[in-house]
Amino acid sequence: MPRFNDKWKVGPHGRLEKLDEGLLTVAGEIHMPLGYFPRRMTVVGLSGRRTAIWSAIPLAEPQMREIEALGAPTFLIVPGPGHRLDIRPWKARYPEAKIVCVPGAWDAVEEAVKVDATSAVWADPSVQLETVPGTEGKEAALLVRREGGITLVINDLLANVRHPHGIGAHIMARLLGFGVSYPQIPRISKWMFVKDKTALATAFREWADEPDLKRIVVSHGDVIAAEPRKVLQRVAADLDG
Repeated sequence: MPRFNDKWKVGPHGRLEKLDEGLLTVAGEIHMPLGYFPRRMTVVGLSGRRTAIWSAIPLAEPQMREIEALGAPTFLIVPGPGHRLDIRPWKARYPEAKIVCVPGAWDAVEEAVKVDATSAVWADPSVQLETVPGTEGKEAALLVRREGGITLVINDLLANVRHPHGIGAHIMARLLGFGVSYPQIPRISKWMFVKDKTALATAFREWADEPDLKRIVVSHGDVIAAEPRKVLQRVAADLDG
């Protein structure tokens, strides 16, 4: 079994950023040899003063109070097999929160914590959970609809690590294709998760066809706010090749 954090261990992270009404994100870092690699958590406000936490990262107490002011953490979404590191301390802090993942990630997530659901059990039509096609059910995505537009929250199928910190992070980001020059599917994700390129390309194009798409939030790297539809179309074309 992989190692997971059992205690609430706060690592380097920035401030919570408000992307839209009831939508927050924060960039953190994972320590690695010779540097830190970026990771990102997203907080989605739901009806009834509840929140869904995507790719949980322990934060300092001032930031945790900001999240709780938005709504009680009621759902903890593990968006893929690689994002289980801190789910145990989050579940310990919020024992009533339900653990949600997509069906293909069930076995991996259960190694860390008991799964409660593999679908959007929060009964809020403005937040749609998807199992991404072409990944054997292992990768999740969210479509968050607000008056300001649609935000696509995606996990390891797109990275935008434009500012890696330290020699190790630079090497890893460039060697594994984590989007140092432009957003792209990391090479390791292509190997581990992309099992049907045609199905995945179709999913990217369907997201690109959303007329109100405003941004893409990735689990590794900067938020993609510049021409998100063109980014998705280009990645789909790369899969076709």
